[in-house]
Amino acid sequence: MKQYDVYGIGNALVDTEYEVEESFIPKSGLGKGLMTLVNTDERHRIIDLLEQEYKIIKQCGGGSAANTMVAISQLGGNGFYSCKVSDDEIGDFFMSDLKAAGLDTNLDDGREAGVSGQCISMVTPDAERTMSTHLGISETLSETELNEAALRQSTYLYIEGYLVTSPTAFAAALKAQKIAHETGVKVSITLSDPAIVEHFKSAFDQFAEAGIDLLFCNEDEAKIWTASETSDEAFTKLQTICKQIAMTRGEHGAMVYDGNEAISVAGTPTKAIDTTGAGDVFAGAFLYAINQGQSFTEAATLANKSASLLVSDFGARLKTEAINALK
Repeated sequence: MKQYDVYGIGNALVDTEYEVEESFIPKSGLGKGLMTLVNTDERHRIIDLLEQEYKIIKQCGGGSAANTMVAISQLGGNGFYSCKVSDDEIGDFFMSDLKAAGLDTNLDDGREAGVSGQCISMVTPDAERTMSTHLGISETLSETELNEAALRQSTYLYIEGYLVTSPTAFAAALKAQKIAHETGVKVSITLSDPAIVEHFKSAFDQFAEAGIDLLFCNEDEAKIWTASETSDEAFTKLQTICKQIAMTRGEHGAMVYDGNEAISVAGTPTKAIDTTGAGDVFAGAFLYAINQGQSFTEAATLANKSASLLVSDFGARLKTEAINALK
C-alpha cells in the first residue's frame, strides 16, 4: 500500500479576501472572474485601492493545489505537498497551515529568504471571484522542491495548471510527471483557469503528449483547450486526449469519463456566496473518493456536494461544519 493518496505540486499563497461592489472591478483593471498575475508594484496599487473602501473578510493559506490537498486531508485522505515559501511571516503562516491540515511537505527541508506569495481575491455580489496573484518566491519553484521518495509512495500525482506560467515550475511539473509514469503513479492535472489555458496552450499540449491519466477542468477551460464551440464537443474531444476526465459545469454539476463511460452527474443546489476554490475542492473530494475505491459517479456526487457547501460561505476551504455534513 502506498503511503500517500495524492502527491501535489503547486504554488504556495496566502489568500486575502475582500467583498467588493461590482463597480470596483473596472477600477482594479482586472478581468472579472479571472486570475491575473501581478508584479510587486501592481500588488501594492490594488491593495491601496481596496483599502480605501473595503476591509479584509478573511485571510488563510491558499494556492489552488494546496486547497485541493487540504480538502483531501480534511476528508480523511493522506497527502504530501511540494511548494515554495520564504522564511518571512507569510511563509511561517503557510507552513503552519499545512501542518495543521495534516499534510506532509517539503518545507521541513528549509526555506530561502525572500517574499512569499499572496493572492488577493475580490468577491462581487454575484459570488464571482476576481483574483490578482503575486507569486513572490513561489515563482521560482523548481525541481529542487520535489521529494521523489514521497512521489513514488503516492497513488496519484496532482499538478496545478498555474505552474505553466513559470519556466522553472513547469520544468518541475514535467519532471514530476516523468517520475510518476516511471513508477506507476497516476498523473492528474487541473487546467486551473481559462486565461492560463488560452495563453499557455502549448504547455498543456506538452503534458498531454507525455500522458494525462485524469484531467480536471471546467467548461470554459475545456472549450478553449480543444477549440470547441460547445461543452459537449469539448468533452468528446478531451476523451481522445486524456484517459479519464472530470469537467465541472457550475450549478449543472459535472460530466465525468472513467475511461469507458461518459456520465452526467447533477449538481447540488445551493445559494452561492463565494465561488473561490470551488474547482479546487471538487478535485480534492473527487481524488479522495476514487482513492477510497468509489466509482466516478460516486466521486462526482461527493465532489459536487463538497463544492456546493464551499460556495455557500466565504473562503476557499471547507469549514468544520461542512466536513461533518459530508461524513
